[in-house]
Amino acid sequence: MDKDVLISLRGLQFGQSEGEAEQIETITVGTYYERNGKYYVLYEEVTEGFDEHTKNRMKFGEHFLELTRTGLINVHMVFEENRKNMTSYHTPYGNILIGIDTKQIRIEKEEDRIGVTVDYALEVNYEMMADCQIMMEIRSKEKREAFLL
Repeated sequence: MDKDVLISLRGLQFGQSEGEAEQIETITVGTYYERNGKYYVLYEEVTEGFDEHTKNRMKFGEHFLELTRTGLINVHMVFEENRKNMTSYHTPYGNILIGIDTKQIRIEKEEDRIGVTVDYALEVNYEMMADCQIMMEIRSKEKREAFLL
């Protein structure tokens, strides 16, 4: 896969009511590379109303994904299958203690595409908030027409 990529990030948060789900989707450009059997994706995020950007680095492999965000938002989130990890999420509005209880991570790798799906439960300050899912699709910029279909 090429170094320059398009990244589609979709997040689903399932509410306490049956069938209730909130979806957020972002498409952005980034950089991809592979090193020592692990995959890396780098991209920047802009938050409306703020001048400072957030730099994001995703590192993933079989059964794990790490997301490190620095800048306006600072956090190091670790998703490991069948494991719960705690971290402090630093925002412009204050700090939040979050727990990430990862159920499953699926990676699909093709020549010009990588798909990653993470199913997890999210806790905030030791209280269960929601069951969540992250879906990430990484494609070579040359294959960008696939995002537009």
